[in-house]
Amino acid sequence: MAADKPHLNLAVIGHIDHGKSTFVGRLMYDAGAVPPHIIEKYREEAKQKGKESFAFAWVMDSLKEERERGITIDIAHKRFDTDKFYFTVVDCPGHRDFVKNMITGASQADAAVLVVAAPDGVMAQTKEHIFLARTLGINQLIVAVNKMDAVDYSEKRFKEVVEQVSGILKMIGFKPADIPFVPTSAFYGDNVVNLSDKTPWYKGMSMMQALDNLKLPEKPSTLPLRIPVEDAYTISGIGTVPVGRVETGTMKKGDKVVFMPGGATGEVKSIEMHHEEIPQAVPGDNIGWNVRGIGKTDVRRGDVCGHVDNPPKVADEFVGQIVVLQHPSAITAGYTPVFHAHTSQIACQLIALNRKLDPKTGQTKEENPAFIKAGDAAIVTVKPTKPMVIEPVKEIPQLGRFAIRDMGMTIAAGMCMSVKQR
Repeated sequence: MAADKPHLNLAVIGHIDHGKSTFVGRLMYDAGAVPPHIIEKYREEAKQKGKESFAFAWVMDSLKEERERGITIDIAHKRFDTDKFYFTVVDCPGHRDFVKNMITGASQADAAVLVVAAPDGVMAQTKEHIFLARTLGINQLIVAVNKMDAVDYSEKRFKEVVEQVSGILKMIGFKPADIPFVPTSAFYGDNVVNLSDKTPWYKGMSMMQALDNLKLPEKPSTLPLRIPVEDAYTISGIGTVPVGRVETGTMKKGDKVVFMPGGATGEVKSIEMHHEEIPQAVPGDNIGWNVRGIGKTDVRRGDVCGHVDNPPKVADEFVGQIVVLQHPSAITAGYTPVFHAHTSQIACQLIALNRKLDPKTGQTKEENPAFIKAGDAAIVTVKPTKPMVIEPVKEIPQLGRFAIRDMGMTIAAGMCMSVKQR
């Protein structure tokens, strides 16, 4: 059974109209994860509406649409298998959702497929997504140069797009030479499972082969226990049950745990995953855990659970390295946007701009700059307006990354270099 295969979370990222949904739908259909009759149903419907090309995209469409049409595709269909792995697709449909999902760590992806449409090449969101993927710790990337049918499967156009994307990848520290670029047509299925005769000039891997070529990330089970709380429920007769994803470490029944920044402690009575009790939880597990001695006001979203003898760090201040993606004006010391780190969202003040860096090399360009703007990388000192758990990325990378949001957009992303504890 597929459960014996190693599991990877896959994010599908890229500009909004570059065919992500169709790509995911096609991948799942070709991998046998979506029954043909469902696709047929969609195809008929799409045909009637004169939108034939949307058949695959509809496979992944939002639940709202599915409900309206009385068709449900349950979440199990977000998984598909290759020869080597089974994948869960962290589909990031809306741009905003994508940013939010990636940041909250609800979907710590192990790898990402960047979809870039051949006719358009690199767009603003293409850059933003690559950049976020990198800052959020995704080290494995596959690039699908999609909609090749729209450029008559032109090798010349493919090479131009590869060059464009490689330029950005290099800038943020990916090695383009290590990254497979696959010319695809998600609509027609070219180079998705099998190599296509429409691209005889392409000698690389199909998408499925490239996915099978990914490496399993090391399980950070030897690091200290860290479970960001996504939510906490009060269940009558049981008590308070926090839920979240184990980022690092291992938790067993009977462990003494603490929730920071509040500091409430208790003993783990039971751990549940997929409605079954399990004796211990390891990184990647989405769990609910019941803690003796914890009341409903003691734990909330944004808290982080750890062992009593190695509690999560609560920052009075921290030093971060950030890259500014976009901002309508210059950012100066005193700016107080919202920081999203793991499951917390806390307004933090940039109390000092220490150094401006060259984003390509990481070398210092300017000490104590008066301001930073879009495109700049910088080292900054940050003061959370209320207690916040964050860890240095060198110690616990899973809890060291953050995004900065303001005015409904992602202003910057970054990582924590050091923490001055409260």
